[in-house]
Amino acid sequence: MGAREVGLPATVRADGLPERVTIWEVGARDGLQNESTVVPVDVKLEFLSRLADAGLGVLEATSFVHPKWVPQLADAEELLAGLTKVDGVSYPVLVPNERGLDRALAAGVRHIAIFGSATETFAKRNLNRTLDEQFAMFEPVVTRARAEGLDVRAYVSMCFGDPWEGPVAADQVAAVGKRLVDMGSSQLSLGDTIGVATPGQVESVIAATAAAGVPVDDIAVHFHDTYGQALSNTLAALRLGVTTVDSSAGGLGGCPYAESATGNLATEDLVWMLDGLGVRTGVDLDRLADTSAWMAERLGRPAPSRVVRALRG
Repeated sequence: MGAREVGLPATVRADGLPERVTIWEVGARDGLQNESTVVPVDVKLEFLSRLADAGLGVLEATSFVHPKWVPQLADAEELLAGLTKVDGVSYPVLVPNERGLDRALAAGVRHIAIFGSATETFAKRNLNRTLDEQFAMFEPVVTRARAEGLDVRAYVSMCFGDPWEGPVAADQVAAVGKRLVDMGSSQLSLGDTIGVATPGQVESVIAATAAAGVPVDDIAVHFHDTYGQALSNTLAALRLGVTTVDSSAGGLGGCPYAESATGNLATEDLVWMLDGLGVRTGVDLDRLADTSAWMAERLGRPAPSRVVRALRG
């Protein structure tokens, strides 16, 4: 008899946690962009459909990064043209620059994300800009997007550690994040790109970002599980009032520009923890586990998620 058949996990409500958490599902973008082979567009469309059926309300669908850099997502226009949107579900896309915004607007996108860096080295390697120059690249994108009525999220990478620079100062992260919010971003996702954060550091970075003038309600967190700390880091963030958590179905994804980065926090592992804490997500864990097991079959390898392996073998 399986765990779910006997009612596990048990629900024990803990103090100091939000009543509800929004899961920002990145599997179709951040997950699939890191696969060594290109996933057919019809498989991607079914993946998104299954994720929506499982109750996920935010599905980051694709990226308008140049196909030379991310060939796995070269079919962005085709995917969006074939996408049957579900009422109440948001389908944001990643937009790196004004050319990407042009493509997003032409595709009818209403929600975009930009992708910045908290460190000088990663900005140069990933964006071909200095830390300061990245803002000049993002400003016209955000200004135009907001003028067109689009919602804009800002990711910040390397918020807790950088493979070339080491630990990252909380005030440095806060300064970058505040500039992106002042530019017009409505939400700031703090990324642990190489998975080195620990709970005390998470508390420090979120506190510094809030002290810089970014409301905690506008902060999201994006953890990788390189050292097995993603869930503990998430719990630390929730206790500070964060209510949006990025995760990837099945634990897919990493970062193509940071070799030491392993997969994102698995959505199933996150939902199992939140279910046990009595925090509502609207996600049906069994349907989600089925979806990730289905995708793992198409990728020809097991799902990294511990919960998927436990529930589906």
